[in-house]
Amino acid sequence: MTRPDSRRNDDDFDDLYDDLGAGDLDADGRDPEEYDAGDHDGLQLDLAERLSLKRVAGMSTQVADISEVEYRDLQLERVVLISVWTTGSEADAENAMTELKLLAETAGAQVLEGLVQRRKSPDPATYIGRGKVDELREVVVATGADTVICDGELQPAQLRNLEDRVKVKVIDRTALILDIFAQHAKSVEGKTQVELAQLQYLRQRLRGWGGNLSRQAGGQAAGGAGIGGRGPGETKIETDRRRINTRVAILRKRMRDLDATRENKRADRRRNRIPSIAIVGYTNAGKSSILNRITDAGVLVENALFATLDPTTRRHTTPDGRVYTLTDTVGFVRHLPHDLVEAFKSTLEESAQADLLLHVVDGSDPDPVGQVHAVRTVLNEIGAGNVPEQLVINKVDAADDDSLQVLRTQYPEAVFVSARTGEGIEELRAVAESRLPSPEVSVDALIPYGRGDLVDRIHKHGQLVTVEHTGEGTRVVARVHPDLAGELKAFEVQDPS
Repeated sequence: MTRPDSRRNDDDFDDLYDDLGAGDLDADGRDPEEYDAGDHDGLQLDLAERLSLKRVAGMSTQVADISEVEYRDLQLERVVLISVWTTGSEADAENAMTELKLLAETAGAQVLEGLVQRRKSPDPATYIGRGKVDELREVVVATGADTVICDGELQPAQLRNLEDRVKVKVIDRTALILDIFAQHAKSVEGKTQVELAQLQYLRQRLRGWGGNLSRQAGGQAAGGAGIGGRGPGETKIETDRRRINTRVAILRKRMRDLDATRENKRADRRRNRIPSIAIVGYTNAGKSSILNRITDAGVLVENALFATLDPTTRRHTTPDGRVYTLTDTVGFVRHLPHDLVEAFKSTLEESAQADLLLHVVDGSDPDPVGQVHAVRTVLNEIGAGNVPEQLVINKVDAADDDSLQVLRTQYPEAVFVSARTGEGIEELRAVAESRLPSPEVSVDALIPYGRGDLVDRIHKHGQLVTVEHTGEGTRVVARVHPDLAGELKAFEVQDPS
């Protein structure tokens, strides 16, 4: 049997064709067969969680036992959201603010207030204009907020001016997304990619020590501090920038080594002609749940944005025995930061090199069409715009009938499913497998019983039409790839005519 197990390396195909032993025990010492057969999500524990120290509740002698959740609540930042509405309808602006609120809560913040300003374009100095900054300061003081989050990418000057006038920390949408990615990165490659994106973002936004080292002091007559006040000027920021450049160079070299490893694994799949399906879509659309439903992968499923960061690849087989892979990729979002796309380029290439994309859309979202456009924009940026796509409308159990009817009219080729209830999953599996690339060469061969390895390869990598066991061997009519057809040529059945 193939049991759900998240302990394997996500892209490790050294044992691609080895079934996992049914007698193995999981991290809790239990046989996986004891789990409920209907639990398609399986065991969702990664390596770090299994090896970490686990807190035993109720062991404290204190009268009030402080749980981890209560402790984490104390660390929540109190934030105010601010957005500039330049284009689109009022509903679009509200949807954007709702998404920013979800991003902030995912990062571990308590949202106190959300403000939207209608402008033709963001103010180049303060993002929202000088007068509105004073109003924002009043809201921050009244709510007791300690952070302001802007729904847009701020220039260094805008960031500095806002912080100087609002008197609290100010971050933009890009920094918020980078922070979420840093929390969810688990693998070495994921952590390296996130750190690289963070440093590239920070490099242009360094700030010095203000008046402490801002200028070289002159003599007392010149209004300076006099003796003891002369120094080299502001060098701290230059030192920081040089250290960042050095660290970026180290991370780029590490990424090149990781890219080489990933490319070797891709080459192994290409050599064995294994078709691949990449599951793409908006963040929190249900991609991991669909992967679990199809393959029992046991991938982490959480109702949060960017819960899945590192790509997860699992193998599956068609009813006729063909092997193919499914890859769960990182979710997309509107205005995905450019630095993030660059840093995750090697990971996103999994989508560009797939044979089929399962584009998952949240059917219960207020703006599913906007999700489709946002994902297709990112796919075009990474060179995956020409890959065959199968649209999948997920969460039909939570969507209202009117919205589903609109989607059925607008996307008649889409498959409507619910990963939570299992509705439509079998149809999705059949549609996806029918769209996999077919082998090119037709063969009719009589294979000796001593070459059962060829029959096995036909089952795994070809399309079997008929099979007949005779006294001389196994008569096989199938469609296979050219390299396998060359090996079967010696056993090809000659046409009597």
